[in-house]
Amino acid sequence: MTAVNPDLRAAGSRPSRDGYKRDWGKALTALRRLLNNKEDTSQVFEIMRALSGRSGPDGYHRLLATPQGGRLAYERVELVQRLMDRTWVESFAPGTLGAAYAEFTARENLSAEGLAEESRKGMAAGAVEISHPYAWFGRRIRDSHDLWHLLTGYGRDGLGEACLVAFSFAQTRSLGWAFIALGAMVRAGNTGLPVRRAILEGYMRGRSAAWLPGEDYEQLMAEPLEAARARLNLGRANYYESIPAELRDGRASPASSGAAAQELRAA
Repeated sequence: MTAVNPDLRAAGSRPSRDGYKRDWGKALTALRRLLNNKEDTSQVFEIMRALSGRSGPDGYHRLLATPQGGRLAYERVELVQRLMDRTWVESFAPGTLGAAYAEFTARENLSAEGLAEESRKGMAAGAVEISHPYAWFGRRIRDSHDLWHLLTGYGRDGLGEACLVAFSFAQTRSLGWAFIALGAMVRAGNTGLPVRRAILEGYMRGRSAAWLPGEDYEQLMAEPLEAARARLNLGRANYYESIPAELRDGRASPASSGAAAQELRAA
């Protein structure tokens, strides 16, 4: 997910050519910790903050250039608040993304606020929730994580998270996602399964799909899930699906289903 601190230049030690800073040392330290403890979700956010660069500002301005982006930015709906409204979430017709989300979060005992809490760890009080358009856009990426799980068909197993990380890099261009995806591919080793191909496929699917951050998620929740996948050009995850479900939680991921979206709770 995109770093949520709007003053991206304040994090890191070495300015990039565009004036923003990336801290590769901090990212590497966090990745090592994540590999050693796949449940340490806070390390995912450390990596994202260290390497996000201009991805947040660039994503926000890309949003403004979309047909409905100006309206979305003006309304600035906090997605976490909508997703925490169980009455609203459970109001959607069967077969819709909203109905799938209601069932998914109930079954997995997840909440959008739980992920938000993870993103606040290690940050100064109020830094994540600051009233700034770049911060709002970062929260929007963060809070849509489980919706992306459903749209892409990637589960919360280790491999599913690794594939979604690669998908997220293609969608957001945040180097933090790429860093985690590469770590997952290295960690996968030679399992005899197409694990690395599945992760690479996640990236390719992210490139070919419509730009999900530009979607009106409130409207998307009411759309039939299969129709939404077709409209957004989200084809099947063939390599991921070819691996038996019971084998998807092995060495493929630097964070388990609890870690990159509670990220990797649950990049």
